[in-house]
Amino acid sequence: MTDRPPTLVRPVAGVTDSRRIAADLCADLRRGQLLDVAFDLRIGPLDARDRRWTQELVYGMLRKRSILDAYLSERVKGGLVRLDPDLGDLLRLGAYQLLSMRSVPAYAAIAQTVELAKQRHGIGASKLANAVLRRVDRERDALVLPTLTDPVDALALNHSHPRWLVARWVARWGASETEQLLIANNTEPSIVLRPYGIVREQLETMLEDAGVDVSESPLVRDSIQLPHGVSLTELGAFRKGLFFVQDPASTLVTQYADLSLGARVADLCAAPGGKTLELSRTASMVVAGDRNLHRTQRLIENLRRVEARNISSVVMDARQPAVRELDAVLIDVPCTGTGTLRRHPDARWRLRISDLAVMAALQRSILRAAAAVVRPGGLLIYSTCSLEPEENDAQIESFLAERGDWQLEPPAEGVVPASVLDAGRLRVLPQRSGVDGAFAARLRRVGG
Repeated sequence: MTDRPPTLVRPVAGVTDSRRIAADLCADLRRGQLLDVAFDLRIGPLDARDRRWTQELVYGMLRKRSILDAYLSERVKGGLVRLDPDLGDLLRLGAYQLLSMRSVPAYAAIAQTVELAKQRHGIGASKLANAVLRRVDRERDALVLPTLTDPVDALALNHSHPRWLVARWVARWGASETEQLLIANNTEPSIVLRPYGIVREQLETMLEDAGVDVSESPLVRDSIQLPHGVSLTELGAFRKGLFFVQDPASTLVTQYADLSLGARVADLCAAPGGKTLELSRTASMVVAGDRNLHRTQRLIENLRRVEARNISSVVMDARQPAVRELDAVLIDVPCTGTGTLRRHPDARWRLRISDLAVMAALQRSILRAAAAVVRPGGLLIYSTCSLEPEENDAQIESFLAERGDWQLEPPAEGVVPASVLDAGRLRVLPQRSGVDGAFAARLRRVGG
């Protein structure tokens, strides 16, 4: 995967820039790019309204991919698997516009997709796209998914998730709660703001004066929730650096850390910087490190916008941290991200069960390296946005079993809601909380 901007392509005649970019994004995903990275690189030519429309199309299509595939495969001889993957994605995009985007007239969804297919694959592909999408449109009131007898198969298809992932969750929580998680994963996340350099009430007033509706945020009382579709960059409060965006689950991780006032802290997997900013409210200084140059640049931009004063950013591999004798270290380690699938709908199709072992090995190496730079008596906060035991409880139990000089130390009572504490560890579940998933363990280095 590369962070370089994509090669510029001339706009396809007769096709809107939004649809052309949506098709290019699907190609980026097939090449292994992450959706968020590809989206940021591609959307430069679009205005705010078209960016929002393109995001709705691509993210929505990915959330419903299994369902769209079932409808389309019944109307393509031999099924979607026999088609060029790019043409398959064009059909998915067209079908999603037809079935889920009420603002798009049927003739536009069909004609634009047919033209894209012609430009990218020739006249034969355009004729196939025309026939298939017209049939989907004609039969939309009769579209039904296959009836599956296996409950895991049915959940996976009806809620558009990989079967292996659904099977894991059913074994852990049962079919009913798993279905609630799948529904949550297919719900567009709300925008939640954290005031910075200003109190919540002041920021609320500024937003309301700008015509923005605000509401209470789940679990974190001083965050502010906004409706979908608000263009943040056009707000005066954004330009003045008076807030940053952060899901309540991420905020809870830093609240759970419960740092002492004036602590010297490092955030070793810091980008894009939200947790770093939260830590800086209490710490005397925070070293924010990330090993990826592109992500570190994004981190620096975010810190600069809010004019953070007590944070130093550096390119640094968390497995070899260039810091020592700190009061506290946060490691929000790389993970499979199964707690944030509503935010990253491409991840569900990219993940493989083998990724759990790969990530667990990386997490162990970061955990051991981070422990070495905490002073005796200091804190280590391990966190992920994963729901998987291999990346969460198993990591902590293994670490504590081999390191007698560390112990789990939950924060003081009332620091975070009791509903997100489980045996002293932070556990936020989307199906129960309505926010992202998160896990954290607060570890104290004893002795020395």
